[in-house]
Amino acid sequence: MTVERTRAKLVDVARQLFAKKGVEETTMNDIAVASRKGRRTLYTYFKSKEQIYLAVVESELEMLSDRMKEAAGKSVSPDVKIMELIMTHLDTIKFVVYRNGTLRASFFRDIWRVEAVRKEFDRKEIVLFREVLQDGKEKGYFDLDNVEIMADILHYCVKGIEVPYIRGQIGEELEDDIGWKYVSKIVFGALGCKTKKEV
Repeated sequence: MTVERTRAKLVDVARQLFAKKGVEETTMNDIAVASRKGRRTLYTYFKSKEQIYLAVVESELEMLSDRMKEAAGKSVSPDVKIMELIMTHLDTIKFVVYRNGTLRASFFRDIWRVEAVRKEFDRKEIVLFREVLQDGKEKGYFDLDNVEIMADILHYCVKGIEVPYIRGQIGEELEDDIGWKYVSKIVFGALGCKTKKEV
């Protein structure tokens, strides 16, 4: 097994244990036994449980980043693409948190630890937003004075509604398609969207 595959296996085993037992209740020995690797091998890759926890968060963010790139690569108009990016971000974060079971409590409690790992993902997402907004501006879809500032604002707005979205606190009584229509009205209004498409 290559170094990368061994590390990836250890991270996935740790993620599953964290999801099942919780981060606090999982020991490095638990991870070594469940992965069928010796403690020595585990400590070669990770010096502490904190390190492996952050590696788990990082791998989940990589999955989110891959899905965002996939959404950005679609052959659709910029107005449709910007909504695809927002929906992909929120739905993938929700999926990641829920598939990690008891890890979700740690996810919210340890938000500052998560934030430290998340910086690179945030940077990449802002770049994707900028590219789509610039494309939309050049093609006449969006009426924007400053693409960079709008990309930053859009990123932080989406990031700001992650927790209520995950917990189902936004438009609880609405069908998904109706809820997304409200979101698209707000987004398209802010972007000065000339086509006024709805999702």
